[in-house]
Amino acid sequence: MNDITVPSTGQTAPPDLLNRLGEELENLTPELRKAAAFVLENPNEVGISSMREIAAAADVKPNTLVRMARVLGFEGYDDFREPFREEIRRGTASFPDRARWLQSLSARGDLGRLYADMVNSALRNIEETFAAIDEARLKSAAEAVWASRQTFVLGVGVNNANARNFSYLASTGMEQFHAIPRPGSTAVDDLARADGRDVLIAMTSKPYRTEVVEAVRMAREQGVTIIGISDSPASPIVIGSEHAFVVAVDTPQFFPSSVSVIALLETLLSFVIASASEEIVERVEKFHQRRHQLGMYWDEKGPVR
Repeated sequence: MNDITVPSTGQTAPPDLLNRLGEELENLTPELRKAAAFVLENPNEVGISSMREIAAAADVKPNTLVRMARVLGFEGYDDFREPFREEIRRGTASFPDRARWLQSLSARGDLGRLYADMVNSALRNIEETFAAIDEARLKSAAEAVWASRQTFVLGVGVNNANARNFSYLASTGMEQFHAIPRPGSTAVDDLARADGRDVLIAMTSKPYRTEVVEAVRMAREQGVTIIGISDSPASPIVIGSEHAFVVAVDTPQFFPSSVSVIALLETLLSFVIASASEEIVERVEKFHQRRHQLGMYWDEKGPVR
């Protein structure tokens, strides 16, 4: 919420109100914190929904929203909501355009310029990545994953964390996902029994990791369907892959960015779920229900049981 602006009406801008609300969060009572958290997570709802609708969605009483507004110095909730409604009436966005925002960051000195460069590269990487990928290609890859006996997700270095994150999320509703290399093993060993019924999602960027390239080569020889994710159409894991995705990984720093890789993996997983049978919804619900029963999720009253 940078580069906060003040509307011509003299009212405090919504981004400033949200900043102030965030700063007060730890000092609020549990009920006020629930209301504030909902507003912080759903600011667009404030200007278009009634107080009762917001209260119901936040699971608090309407009066709680009034008390939240007074914490910020307003006489009531309507006064708090008015800046959000004014923005809608004026047709202005809550945030300035990207170019002006990035310029404001750069003007803050060396670290400000670095901050702007990092933010700009992250946004650009995602844009460039998805501009070159269409829905049909993602759908085809997702259907191959859903139809597979096993799906191996291969990454080393930072991509090992990306592979494990993808496999972890997928495991909430599906069973056939394996992040490799497994601890104490090698990718080649983990793929030793893979065949045409299986899928390998492999990731590597320049300089390409030998163990990933060799694992893809071996898996291809065994008939495994390859989903290659890399930073160049000339990458050895992209060439010859049934499903190839080129991601932008540029960054001002010494390491390749993972932002677009993570975004692509999350999108691919959403397509897998969309391609799956209806039973996957029930599996995900049971997974989280069990966690609730075990008290693994925290709330204001303590562990949920």
